[in-house]
Amino acid sequence: QVQLVESGGGLVQAGGSLRLSCAASGRTFSSYAMGWFRQAPGKEREFVAAIMRSGGGTYYRDSVRGRFTISRDNAQNMVYLQMNSLKPEDTAIYLCAGSKTIGIAYYRAIEYEYWGQGTQVTVSS
Repeated sequence: QVQLVESGGGLVQAGGSLRLSCAASGRTFSSYAMGWFRQAPGKEREFVAAIMRSGGGTYYRDSVRGRFTISRDNAQNMVYLQMNSLKPEDTAIYLCAGSKTIGIAYYRAIEYEYWGQGTQVTVSS
């Protein structure tokens, strides 16, 4: 069982930056692939970024590649999402997710077993 708690959201002007954090409980954090998803009002939850288990790769949706960076600190049980050059269309609730079994379908929300409550990111124009 893993519990996830996000923080770091807020209101920022277009072009600004935010760093989201996700704190995970549990002693086997390094064995989990971790992802960030987002959900805007009236829209479906969408994949943002994922980072595989220890030493694994990172993946991004096309619209954030080059602006967002996902990273993890297994010693601290943390995963981060550094968001630069933010745009109004990035406005959403951002959710952290974890999976012990995920493979190539890292972009599918249904593949993740554990979810945080989310943190609001609002980008003003």
